[in-house]
Amino acid sequence: MSLDPVAGTPMLAAGGRALRRMIEDLDVHRVVIEPSEALPEATLEFVREAKATGVRVSLLPRILEVVGSTIEVDDVDGLTLLGVRRFGLSRSSKLIKRSFDAVGSAVGLLLLSPLLLFIATVIKLDSRGPVIYRQFRVGRDGRAFQMWKFRSMSKDADSLKGELLAHASTSAGLFKLRHDPRITRAGHWLRESSLDELPQLVNVLRGEMSLVGPRPLIADEDRQISGLDRARLQLTPGMTGHWQIQGARVPLAEMVKLDYLYVAGWSLWSDIKILLRTVVYVFARRGM
Repeated sequence: MSLDPVAGTPMLAAGGRALRRMIEDLDVHRVVIEPSEALPEATLEFVREAKATGVRVSLLPRILEVVGSTIEVDDVDGLTLLGVRRFGLSRSSKLIKRSFDAVGSAVGLLLLSPLLLFIATVIKLDSRGPVIYRQFRVGRDGRAFQMWKFRSMSKDADSLKGELLAHASTSAGLFKLRHDPRITRAGHWLRESSLDELPQLVNVLRGEMSLVGPRPLIADEDRQISGLDRARLQLTPGMTGHWQIQGARVPLAEMVKLDYLYVAGWSLWSDIKILLRTVVYVFARRGM
């Protein structure tokens, strides 16, 4: 439950007693409350009402937005403190992540080679132009690289982007067009199934990308990120990540926060879980 003045307005208007009724009606066992800096009294009221019902009550600390979920417990002269882990990956973690990427991408390319050949044939028969679309993206440490994708648009798509900007939504900081006329017939199928992303396995094998990591941005999008948020560039961009499995296009500001938390709390198991969730998400989009 969020006590944001806007998102939590109906609940705030009803008061803490409404929360108590909801807990009893839904047989709730735990209430998680996100405190509101603007409405501290409301936070206290909701905590008191929830505790009165006998359920477990947890507060979501805002500090998790900057330190991630991995917190160490330090003992300094008998005083227990919360320790914040060093930002970024250690040398051993980088080696483990790179080894996982290299093996995973090589095996993926080998197993998927018949599918890759089939997709390439469909694209070639569907429209004129190259099979692979290459676009410069901002990678680790701000270095540009060419990201590979199966071409899903007409070959003059980049030259038409300027004309379409007037009809695109840029409120989230990212170029987005609901019905893009540049997408080919095969391109619609490739995008809906996310199969257009498969050639990025080559980028992963070459070390330009990772299987899981921050979203690789184009230069115009990257220039909108400043200050400490640019720490996301300390990690190699990924084919997938938290931003990919949200179910909708994540606004730029929220995506940067997700990237930061990913870097702050990285583990090999977290990468495996994100990959598994990505597979589930892709199949769910295809209605399978």
